[in-house]
Amino acid sequence: MNTYTRPDAIIDFCLAPLQLNPMSESTHETRRRLEHVIRTFQLKAAQPVAVDFSQMPTLVINEAAHGYE
Repeated sequence: MNTYTRPDAIIDFCLAPLQLNPMSESTHETRRRLEHVIRTFQLKAAQPVAVDFSQMPTLVINEAAHGYE
């Protein structure tokens, strides 16, 4: 797995499963907001923060607990 430090690379990786229309206004606004959050976080951390998605813990959703059986 790759480690990402550039905000646009992190956003691309996160949004890829959604298969959003890259030309839609909502996609542009979503990307703009996410980029602002990531850049603000990196500035507060005083350095680029690397994200390694291979180190992300597996999320298990219990659908029965939410009534989606």
